[in-house]
Amino acid sequence: MDSKLLEIKNLNVSFKGDKNIVIAANKINLNLHMGKTTALVGESGSGKSVTALSILGLLPYPNAFHSQGKILFNKQNLLNAKHEIMGKIRGNKIGMIFQEPMMSLNPLHTIEKQIKEVLLLHNNIPKSKISNRILELLNLVKLDNPDLKLKFFPHQLSGGQRQRVMIAIAIANNPNILIADEPTTALDVTIQSQILSLLQYLQKKLNMAILLITHDLNIVKKYAKYTHIMYKSKLIESDLTKTIFKYPKHNYTLKLLKSKPKPLKRPINFKPGKNILNISNLKVYFPIRKGILRRTVGYVKAIDNLSFSILKGTTLGIVGESGSGKTTLGQSILNLIPSKGDVIFNGKNINSNKKQSKTYKKNMQFVFQDPYSSLSPRLSIFQIIAEGLIIHNIGKNTEDRRILVRNILKDVGLDQDSMNKYPHEFSGGQRQRIAIARCLILKPELIILDEPTSALDMNTQMQIIKLLLELQKYKKLTYIFISHDLNIIRAVSDRIIVMKNGKIIEQNNTDAIFENPKHQYTKSLLKASM
Repeated sequence: MDSKLLEIKNLNVSFKGDKNIVIAANKINLNLHMGKTTALVGESGSGKSVTALSILGLLPYPNAFHSQGKILFNKQNLLNAKHEIMGKIRGNKIGMIFQEPMMSLNPLHTIEKQIKEVLLLHNNIPKSKISNRILELLNLVKLDNPDLKLKFFPHQLSGGQRQRVMIAIAIANNPNILIADEPTTALDVTIQSQILSLLQYLQKKLNMAILLITHDLNIVKKYAKYTHIMYKSKLIESDLTKTIFKYPKHNYTLKLLKSKPKPLKRPINFKPGKNILNISNLKVYFPIRKGILRRTVGYVKAIDNLSFSILKGTTLGIVGESGSGKTTLGQSILNLIPSKGDVIFNGKNINSNKKQSKTYKKNMQFVFQDPYSSLSPRLSIFQIIAEGLIIHNIGKNTEDRRILVRNILKDVGLDQDSMNKYPHEFSGGQRQRIAIARCLILKPELIILDEPTSALDMNTQMQIIKLLLELQKYKKLTYIFISHDLNIIRAVSDRIIVMKNGKIIEQNNTDAIFENPKHQYTKSLLKASM
């Protein structure tokens, strides 16, 4: 019996540009098999996602078009299927988990309402049984306390919890095929492992074919039966996963397999400076309010009495699972959220001197996790980077500022023509360079980087790490680097803090953490990352 559920034959995906045609995917051939996982691997812009979106007809047609190819599902070519037919297939026969659940889930509707919507769209389930089915799905994806979270909105859930809700929606109607587009990109290693194990469990239970789109080769090696490598819009290698890892044929595949961050090695003559930042008894408590009068009945201790310091010119890595308080810690240091305790920067307690926060913020900058969200789509790159110069009265006029922006773009490896473009015209790695340039333009001493490489493919991650280390060396920068990726943390950090539930459970030099971890939680994180 042929186990093929879907066949992609000679698929072309093109887009109409202002002056020419851009080919995003060319002559793609791959099959999805019942009960098996097929991985589609490649760097940002290689054509992975547009190939997957073509299956469900989710590209921006008619700007997007297919000059050739077929996508066969149940003997039906989905490329020319009528709208009514595709409506019955999407979310029913073929489900999809999108890369960023916060962008995919409706922020105005509860979790219950969003799952209910997809059930009612494709099934004639009696209203009396809808609630039971929703709870059944949330239990199936192993969401903790699902009955309490039915009325929650997406922003009230952690990243891992939102991804579980997205999976519940995707499998609500027992699909034959599940497309998972970077389903674990922004999740920590323990949650990654849980989500992927969950998908494996659901696959066996429902006998689904899974198309796993990812840039993480560790995930591919563990979970995929078949692997297809994409590079510059083409499939350059396709085979059984174990064959590709054991006998790679293409140079690019070899490069991918070898692209692993190396542990940080400082030169023998490296000498860090004095303490640039001292944190003492830092607390961030969020009130829990209930009742009509919204009385405070307790507190969520997001940051609970933390103390640590960092030497000038070094990097402090902060690791921990989703909800551990990593990002909250970074934001509280810069007074982006209120906190209690001492934040002593260059000998001055900036938590007790809020009036001078503008001066401090010039010397302490923040690089956010998703540059596409943090860079305004309405402003040019020049306007985005020059904004800080205007706020702090740096540069006599626009021409002065253009020179400063041009120089900083050169520092981060972008050409000066980038100034007149907009964020959507750049790849993920280029946008992250722009976000770094926006910080550097003010000549800060301390930069807090919140998951700056989580959404990037391995090659681009390596480029950003190399860039950050070079900038640190010749600009004498100090970093606080927040990440769930322990391999990345090891490649950039002199010292590491491990966080859980708002507390520091272990802190030590990087080598000591990796070679001789003391706490059981640290050991579990290291085991999950291997």
